[in-house]
Amino acid sequence: MVSTYKDLLAQKSALEAQIAKAQAERKAEGIAMANEVIKEYGLTADDVFPPAKAGAKPSTVGVAKYRDPATGATWTGRGKPPNWIKDVADRTPFEIKTA
Repeated sequence: MVSTYKDLLAQKSALEAQIAKAQAERKAEGIAMANEVIKEYGLTADDVFPPAKAGAKPSTVGVAKYRDPATGATWTGRGKPPNWIKDVADRTPFEIKTA
């Protein structure tokens, strides 16, 4: 029994349709089970999905401290200095003044 390319594609399509149907049914079963547990125990969204910890700090990028007057590029003063400021001994002319 030799299958042709078109036959194999048809089988693949039929299998993918069966998989999608089974997945949708299983998902519906899962949702129904979750709803039963939520009703049974009187759970709220905060019970199921607790908010983030209050002490956790979000990752932030540093504030720019230096600006290249020629291009407007900025640098925070952290990490490897960019080419426009790496060989400058006195960086005060490049500092960004804050009010």
